[in-house]
Amino acid sequence: MGCAFKQGGGLYERLRIGAVLLAAGEGRRMGGAVKALITLQGVPLIRRHLIALSGAGVDEVVVVTGHAAERVEAAITDFPLTVVRNDHWQDGQQGSVRLGLEAMSGNFDAIVIVLCDQPLIQSGDIVELLAAFKKRGSGHVLIPTISGARGNPIVLDAEAIGSIRSSEVNLACRKFVQDNPALVKLHETTNTRFLTDLDTREDVERLAAKSGWKLGLELALPDEVTAT
Repeated sequence: MGCAFKQGGGLYERLRIGAVLLAAGEGRRMGGAVKALITLQGVPLIRRHLIALSGAGVDEVVVVTGHAAERVEAAITDFPLTVVRNDHWQDGQQGSVRLGLEAMSGNFDAIVIVLCDQPLIQSGDIVELLAAFKKRGSGHVLIPTISGARGNPIVLDAEAIGSIRSSEVNLACRKFVQDNPALVKLHETTNTRFLTDLDTREDVERLAAKSGWKLGLELALPDEVTAT
């Protein structure tokens, strides 16, 4: 994947940008649907994210799978990326973030942490975040905010990436960020796509009704369902 921020021209030096796409969770509140395979206008969300990241010029993408891993991975075999499985995906997002960062090749100036259940994120949204990251001045974690509400994706700088790789600190964790405001640069925006996610079937129904778009759910298979 090429980078949208080219050497020569422009106000900011070219950065090496990576992305970790988190697609490991079960999404129990979705009533048995596999979040990464929810379709919007016939395209699975995981593919929509990869198309957006490619269009934004991200240099390298790592996808972290877990729940329903084989089916999720089968949906993205034609993309040039690295896939890593989190066998302990039930333990939460922190392990997936660390696995994704560890699987990146070499060093990066910034890595975007992308959640698979945000259906409206497009390449222009990623470019907006990267532009804000370049202009941030301070802070190791860039977070979009809309009228005080925290959004996603977020962007980590090299120091944050190194801290997560080398310790138990999770700079991508909401509570850690809240407890350490000096680490954070807030990107104030009116772009509500950063807030839109699909946690429940009601979320899916609301988005379909509001947008007029067709959304489809692919249910987990019996051997993919974990005990409650």
